[in-house]
Amino acid sequence: MNLNIFFSFTQAFLLSGIVIFLLRVIDMSIDTIRLLFVIRGKRIVVWILGAMQSTVFYLAVSQALRGEANIFTTLGYAFGFATGNVVGMFIEDRLAIGFQRVTITTHNNPMAIAIDLRNHGYGVTEMVARGRDGEVTVLHVNCKRKQVEDVQAIVFEHDAKAFLTVDDFIPVRQTGYY
Repeated sequence: MNLNIFFSFTQAFLLSGIVIFLLRVIDMSIDTIRLLFVIRGKRIVVWILGAMQSTVFYLAVSQALRGEANIFTTLGYAFGFATGNVVGMFIEDRLAIGFQRVTITTHNNPMAIAIDLRNHGYGVTEMVARGRDGEVTVLHVNCKRKQVEDVQAIVFEHDAKAFLTVDDFIPVRQTGYY
């Protein structure tokens, strides 16, 4: 039995599996980011990313269907899909595109929190509300996603026990945002 043929096939199968894995990572990363822009209504960006994604997907599938199926191509396809989702989420998190509303519920020094947030350039809407343990103040801060950690840090400087929630939103008019 000629072992060189066996090893060359194995190396070719392994290389094919790696190529499929990388193509699927790229494909699914683009897909994850594309969905972010679909939600935000960015038609031209979605169109461009859709064309790129479908091209990479076509290349991955054609590579996977070329020749006989083997463990390397199958695992490359499956793990590339899974890894691409995670990589896409990581990229999306780093891009931090869009806006978020930080809602702060506190009964410890809400005026100081609001003043400090305003001093850092954030708009703050204040409301008095009633919670389980009595009167609380609810503060709303609309900011870019990249600024949420800064807002949280400012709030927790004043009240480490403040209750915060963060929601995505799409502004109708972006007055005050640049």
